[in-house]
Amino acid sequence: MVNAVRESPSTVVRLLDLLRPYRLRLVLVAVLGTAATAFNLAGPKLVGDATDMAFAGVVSRGLPPGASKEEVIANLRARGDDTLANVLSTADIVPGHGVDFQGLLQLLLIILVLYVASGLCMLGQGRVVAFTAQHTMYVLRERVSDKLTRLPLDYFDRNSRGEVLSRVTNDVDNLQRTLQQTLGHMVNSLFAVVGVMTVMVLLSPMLAGLVLVSVLVAAVAALSISRRARPRFAERWQRTGSLNGYVEEMYTGHSTVVAFGRRELAERSFDEHNESLYQASSRAQALSGMIGPVTRFVTDLNYVVVAVVGALRVAGGTMSIGSVQSFMQYSGMFTQPIIDMANFSAQLQSGMASARRIFEVLDEPEQRPEPPQPVRPARVRGRVDFQRVAFRYVPDTPLIEDLSLTAVPGQLIAIVGPTGAGKSTLGNLLLRFYELEGGRILLDGIDVASMTRGDLRSRIGLVSQDSWLFAGTIAENIAYGRPGATQQEVVNAARAMCVDRFVRSLPDGYDTVLDDESSTVSAGERQLITLARAFLAEPSILLLDEATSSVDSRTEVLIQQAMASLRAGRTSFVIAHRLSTIRHADLILVMDSGRVVERGTHHELLAANGAYARLYAS
Repeated sequence: MVNAVRESPSTVVRLLDLLRPYRLRLVLVAVLGTAATAFNLAGPKLVGDATDMAFAGVVSRGLPPGASKEEVIANLRARGDDTLANVLSTADIVPGHGVDFQGLLQLLLIILVLYVASGLCMLGQGRVVAFTAQHTMYVLRERVSDKLTRLPLDYFDRNSRGEVLSRVTNDVDNLQRTLQQTLGHMVNSLFAVVGVMTVMVLLSPMLAGLVLVSVLVAAVAALSISRRARPRFAERWQRTGSLNGYVEEMYTGHSTVVAFGRRELAERSFDEHNESLYQASSRAQALSGMIGPVTRFVTDLNYVVVAVVGALRVAGGTMSIGSVQSFMQYSGMFTQPIIDMANFSAQLQSGMASARRIFEVLDEPEQRPEPPQPVRPARVRGRVDFQRVAFRYVPDTPLIEDLSLTAVPGQLIAIVGPTGAGKSTLGNLLLRFYELEGGRILLDGIDVASMTRGDLRSRIGLVSQDSWLFAGTIAENIAYGRPGATQQEVVNAARAMCVDRFVRSLPDGYDTVLDDESSTVSAGERQLITLARAFLAEPSILLLDEATSSVDSRTEVLIQQAMASLRAGRTSFVIAHRLSTIRHADLILVMDSGRVVERGTHHELLAANGAYARLYAS
């Protein structure tokens, strides 16, 4: 039956590797399971002995005192009552004596002690299994979380947030349930099967053979069904991830969906994803659900056969009534683990599918490792050199080819161009969100590839067009730019970036709680908060990617005035579509198809009457 839930060796081996630090606890689980099984194994035999004792006492009470067992049996055979004689030949009768209630009570007390001990062992085993499963998943979540921080951005470009979250949450939770529900049961079932079969062979090899045949039939049936169900569970969790991704997408853009009258279309798309998940889950559960009834039918049929054959053996004088009763109990104890494993096979199939999806994340190629001996400049002035930089998102589609430019401290460089020209890509390359295909980027003469990403990014203040805020107060969101900042420093940054004026109008002021989807503040105000965050960080380089696209014209002027003081002594890159925001830039780069096609000041480029002039006029 273990084969009925077989998974690819790599998945099983990796799960065992996760459990390796808890091998002593797993040994304890095995010891407690063995002890519980041993106590349970002794129970039916003692119950059978108690039955024989009671039967012998009742029969002996009705027999004439003084006669021997042999005489009683001989008289019965002389009268032609061979069946009763055969039955009594297996009983320990003493003619004229009644039931030995004292001996029977002692036997029952021993049985009670054994079952209590078995229950305590099972309780202890359950607690150990629960701790092991919970802590294993705790470690696995940490590994997945650490892995996500080391994955390149193109992984998140290829996978929706809902799909990633489904693997990190749903699949890990499902694997945790699988371990907790099956780990102890599978160990106990294995020991029970071996132990019970050994006892049954000792009691009656013939009846044990009948039981074994029925179990083999059930195992073959379960294996066949399980093999067909395995890919269905993998499909089920894939569909779950797709549905989660769609729900997360529609919830995030709910206002847009409603505004464009696409609610019915969104509902139909949700119904399609839901139906797809329903069909996949139904197929998986329908197949796995057949295992329990099939094995139950075979084992019930086996129970009837054992009862009939056992009765015939009692009538033939080869087994006592108590022995048959014990064997029937052992038969149930033997088949019950088989049924349990069959019932748990669905959970195992589902858990293994989740484990495979988690390991797929852990196997994803990571971003380039940090240099073994990174360079850490004590002070960064902000000179940036792009030297013959080449980059492409798609291997066969060049985006940036042979790009070179230099930015000196205190200089404001504006990057403009049509959509898809590669403007934002320059910022991503500077931050090492993506690695270069060719060339290099220097920061104060130091190749950024020789620095750690954390050190490099700590010198750069980024404000993107997507204003990201986390669940917390406005003050906490601003202070995110510099851990340990004082309240006064937060307020000063807010005043410099025109945040203070609208925060004062809120009921809770800087203690107003908001998050990435908060409607407490407008889109423009959210962007101002992210600008204050960058201001507070006091970086050596500023990177503003459409940072003022969500603010009104008056606020934009105020921000430009504040940015003028912030830029003093710092290198600033501004990526903008609104050309009015970059008229006073020290250098304007016009990009098209990943190349700098023009460069100069606003007036120089207008006079040249080239790409910038056409873009400005449009």
